[in-house]
Amino acid sequence: MHAPDADAPLNQMRNWQARIGVVLGSGLNNLVSDRDDAVAIPYSSFPELPKISVPGHVGQFVLGKIGKAKVVFAQGRVHLYEGRSAREITGFVRVLAEAGIEILILTNAAGSLNPSFAPGDWMMIGDHLNLTGTSPLIGNPDFIDMTETYSTRLRGVFAAAATSSKIKLHEGVYAGLLGPQYETPAEVRMLRKLGADAVGMSTVLEAIQAKTLGLEVAGFSCITNLAAGISPTKLSHEEVLHTGRAAGETLSRLLATVIPTLCE
Repeated sequence: MHAPDADAPLNQMRNWQARIGVVLGSGLNNLVSDRDDAVAIPYSSFPELPKISVPGHVGQFVLGKIGKAKVVFAQGRVHLYEGRSAREITGFVRVLAEAGIEILILTNAAGSLNPSFAPGDWMMIGDHLNLTGTSPLIGNPDFIDMTETYSTRLRGVFAAAATSSKIKLHEGVYAGLLGPQYETPAEVRMLRKLGADAVGMSTVLEAIQAKTLGLEVAGFSCITNLAAGISPTKLSHEEVLHTGRAAGETLSRLLATVIPTLCE
């Protein structure tokens, strides 16, 4: 239980009465509503949420809108490679659920394992490989069926909207690894043989936590670079941030088309 004062930020989020939460990955902060009346609530307002240390991750909830639909944006996330546990890094998902969110849209920056997925493209996550070696459910006997972690309904809605809006939207399997180092060419070959289309260092544990809480989940990877052994150049976080910012407008258009319909 929270102390009364500690409950104030959560109550503020609850009073916003948003049904949809959108988690923004590296370089994707420009997706946040730029309305003057948008309200920011720092993650630090919640004692259970760890401090963010990675460039490109702001570390706050924003009560904003997409069209007329109320949304809670989560700007930034904490990663396992920052020395945190799976339970710690998924704390903001639990906060969103407590705030009344029913649909969670996860975004991330990812490296392409599929030669047909180019930097700047978007991949809708159809399934994932949790290769982090951990789970936010450790310590509790929660035997959760992960068959449809990423909602078939939402994938259909987003795919149809992308087609009608002439937005290129791939669908594939996301592999979540520990990091922070990028994958070796041998690891990339392994991941491709396992059936992954994109690779990153987030999202899978958040999706597991969200599924456990009964949230309907959609996930999107911004393809920011070709993975090692596929890319002719060395990988850098600066490239990830730059490509994410440039591709953000495409996802903004897709979300602006879909999210208001989900709230009708």
